[in-house]
Amino acid sequence: MRINRNFPASVKTQFTMMIAALLLVACGGGGSSSSSSSSTTSNTVTNQTGTGSGSLTTIPSTTGHAASIVVDAGPVSGTSSINVPYVSVTVCTPGTSGSTAACQTIDHVTLDTGSYGLRLLNSALSSNLTLPAVTASNGQAVGECTAFVIGTTWGSVRLADIYIGGEVAKNIPIQDIGDHPGGASGIPTDCSNTGTIEDTQAALGSNGILGIGLFVNDCDTCLSQVVAATYYTCSSSGGCSNSKVTSSQVVKNPVASFAVDNNGTLIKLPSVSSAGSTGLSGTITFGIGTETDNTIGTATVYYTDSSGNFTTTFNNTTMSSSYLDSGSNGLFFVDASLTQDSAGWYIPTSPLTLSATNTSHTGLSSGAISFTLVDVDTLPASIVAANIGGAGSSGSFAWGLPFFFGRTVYTGISGITVSGYTGPYWAY
Repeated sequence: MRINRNFPASVKTQFTMMIAALLLVACGGGGSSSSSSSSTTSNTVTNQTGTGSGSLTTIPSTTGHAASIVVDAGPVSGTSSINVPYVSVTVCTPGTSGSTAACQTIDHVTLDTGSYGLRLLNSALSSNLTLPAVTASNGQAVGECTAFVIGTTWGSVRLADIYIGGEVAKNIPIQDIGDHPGGASGIPTDCSNTGTIEDTQAALGSNGILGIGLFVNDCDTCLSQVVAATYYTCSSSGGCSNSKVTSSQVVKNPVASFAVDNNGTLIKLPSVSSAGSTGLSGTITFGIGTETDNTIGTATVYYTDSSGNFTTTFNNTTMSSSYLDSGSNGLFFVDASLTQDSAGWYIPTSPLTLSATNTSHTGLSSGAISFTLVDVDTLPASIVAANIGGAGSSGSFAWGLPFFFGRTVYTGISGITVSGYTGPYWAY
């Protein structure tokens, strides 16, 4: 999920615009530090108690290495999302074994190649599900603030066993959105100042976010220094203080913790005509070159820089901060010649075909991309997938979900080598 790089949410009431963004740039490395207030307040951390009424289930099968993707109207009653890919995720109490009913399956979790880690709404978690709190060396609970383009998630960091499509990541830190770490009642001011707090299904547009992007941790810098408005230690009496985290406390990409298929993913969705679609079904397959059905084949590999960017050239303009992002619901770029509506969507009078060229950060790979834009304002409310785009930021081309239509897109996780390719890279 990328902060300040995608266009704000559409004002059209029939669409819920889900714009994904990366964490604050400081988390990628080199961010400014902030002093942590010294607090030695003791804190008794209890297990998580969700506020949802979802039923518990037994441990899922660990056969297979793929999961279903759906693009539909979303889970929010009375609204309809567009271009939002959803998956189902099962979370279990860490260490659950046998047929113990200590798991819960959460549907309509946004699949996001632009962020890292699982984030679930506390309101979607059953009050009967136990997820232990992650604690710091002083015994206080760890909380996290995650800034997005159109809002911010705040909540505790909890441990869970994560099951997705036959794969499992054991004892992984996740963000419990809306849960109060250590019983701290308020949200830190520097966190709430980053954007509107999105701790409800209506605000988030989903039951959570599954970040399966190019990197393992959601904030590498936080392992070595304090980064403002990111991680905290919290208690009911002392509130929350900015803090570093350890590798066992940081929220991380669950794919990297799978036993075998842990070096990346491939997403496959069908193509979408100019008329749009009332629903799509696709797959996410885990691992690249680890099984007979996830080989990279003839796909072209586009290596990225340390921030996950490559270069897009469009209208004779070179944009070196470009990226692929399944969590962005449109193609976002700058073209002053295109007409926009009041929300910033491009609204051609008829389907408009344009082209650009993508080049890897290393300059070793380059290829032309043809894409089509349609007028979002003329689409029927029943359309949940369409080739739409809007005004973006200079220097960047955000290839959102429409880029994934009709393609197999690979996400190679940084630092892992398989079949001669070392991430971070995209391939398609």
